[in-house]
Amino acid sequence: MGICFIASVMVCGWIAVAPAFAQSPSPTKDAAAIPRMPDGHPDFSGVWERPPVLDMSKSAPGQQGAADLAMTDWAKTHFGEKYDSQGHCLPGGYVRDMNSPFPIEIVQRPDRVVILYEFNNIFHHIFLDGRPHPADLDLTWNGHSIGRWEGDTLVVDTIGFNDRTMLDTSGHPHTTDLHVVERFTRTDAAHIAYEITITDPMAYAKTWSNKRTFTLQPTWNLMQYNCNENNRDLLEGHIK
Repeated sequence: MGICFIASVMVCGWIAVAPAFAQSPSPTKDAAAIPRMPDGHPDFSGVWERPPVLDMSKSAPGQQGAADLAMTDWAKTHFGEKYDSQGHCLPGGYVRDMNSPFPIEIVQRPDRVVILYEFNNIFHHIFLDGRPHPADLDLTWNGHSIGRWEGDTLVVDTIGFNDRTMLDTSGHPHTTDLHVVERFTRTDAAHIAYEITITDPMAYAKTWSNKRTFTLQPTWNLMQYNCNENNRDLLEGHIK
């Protein structure tokens, strides 16, 4: 793990190796086994293995894709044509980083959740202290996330993206109007049911979702990830 991007395929000049994923289990709701914070909310802390999502429209082991993304003419024109930031060792963007096969570590506090990514060794804050999105929000690679609780489900609302990234490796584009809503539900001691919903009216005629299951790996630690600069295979067009 930690050499570049995505399981068992050649992308952006690298061959990446990730563990083979069997079909993810269908977790059984077991509230008594779910770890909890002192305030009673589920505790998502830990290192989590995730299925690789190369194409958010496809279903594969561990994920349920969105069969009809209803791409607009704009999206169809720009599908697969957007600058591949990851190929140049730049951030992949929030959605694509969540699609990567490399593990994440979740660190939970009462006022925030912090996601640590093995991929690119980056981090992201989800604020749980009741703050709204800033009115003068700067557009960034990963956007601005605020969370709220719906029972035992953490609902994360993220806006404020730049338009320099793709949603997945297959090349689904987005605009700066991208609005992402995620739902994290800890279904038992070892699994999170994860759903991500995409709204971007210029790129997609309707809202669509992708679902998958995260699996706790209590003996794992995040590894150092190195992105190689001056990748001539990419820069000279040997691979795309």
